[in-house]
Amino acid sequence: MHVIPGPPPGPAATPSAAPAQVHTVAALRRIVLPDLAVIEPAGVSSAEVSRIAKVSGVRQVLTLDGAKVMMNGHLVRVIGVNAQQYRSWTPLSTASDQPLWNALASGGFVASAKAQHRLQLHQGTSYSVTGASTVSLRYAGSAPLGIGGIDMVVGAQVSAKLGLVHHVGVLISAPGVGMSKLQREVGAVVGSNANLIPLRAQSPASAPVFTKSGKRPTIYVQLFQESAAMYCPGLPWTVLAAIGQIESGDRANPGVSSAGALGPMQFLPSTWREWGITAFGEPGPPNIMDPYDAVPSAARYLCAAGGATAKGLPRAIFAYNHADWYVNEVLALAKQYAHAYG
Repeated sequence: MHVIPGPPPGPAATPSAAPAQVHTVAALRRIVLPDLAVIEPAGVSSAEVSRIAKVSGVRQVLTLDGAKVMMNGHLVRVIGVNAQQYRSWTPLSTASDQPLWNALASGGFVASAKAQHRLQLHQGTSYSVTGASTVSLRYAGSAPLGIGGIDMVVGAQVSAKLGLVHHVGVLISAPGVGMSKLQREVGAVVGSNANLIPLRAQSPASAPVFTKSGKRPTIYVQLFQESAAMYCPGLPWTVLAAIGQIESGDRANPGVSSAGALGPMQFLPSTWREWGITAFGEPGPPNIMDPYDAVPSAARYLCAAGGATAKGLPRAIFAYNHADWYVNEVLALAKQYAHAYG
């Protein structure tokens, strides 16, 4: 899929041999389920991004830079991202890999498994990458990127050095909108030159509820499903998905809330001390920032508050966040998830 433009013109700089400065990306703080990607070779304008965000049912958008660059004699498709923001949109296994994101923020690059094989990449080795200039980048490793046709990902600073096209792509989360309608309405904004790529995860109707014994869930939908089934039989998985989206996605929460809540499911530390658990084989004590611990803990808390029955569910959601508007919004979004993924 040749949808990203080639290397921008410009003088090539001598690759730097200086070691990359080490940066630490904050722990995963948000959960966003991506539904659609827009790739526009000439770039999506700020006005178009604003219009996409206003399409009915769209809850989150994230812009990406991108272009084709040269590496090892190969033309590769690369996107440039804010590591902390993009992390929340990636598949669960990728988002949970803290060392990977630290390496990306420190000037390294992440590749798809196909690109790793095609380019014969070796983790920890530096490679010359040429766009508007030539830079030396350390290979951080491979991981599912969540977007087909993308070979590698770099951070924002490297993106600027390579001269990647500004806003070449937009990721969209719109859980309550049917895919055909979403594509139609977004397509009307960006025009026929843009490529629209569905990203919605496999629906529970066609996916097994449980992973193989000893295996962790690899996608968020599966994590929500299994957490509900294991820790609160009767609790709709869509309620966990809605809470994850509303608590940390809709509010674009940067970390600690005004009430002191933390992590992708926004637990108060005092509540976490009582209800937080270690699940899915995670090492160490319960980690409030780890979705593999936070989502099952939320299911456990909701169950204790009555969330396993239809009658008790509103009361359980109210216990999670003491506001009637919150109960109504969670239930409405859960219904939208059930419609979109059913």
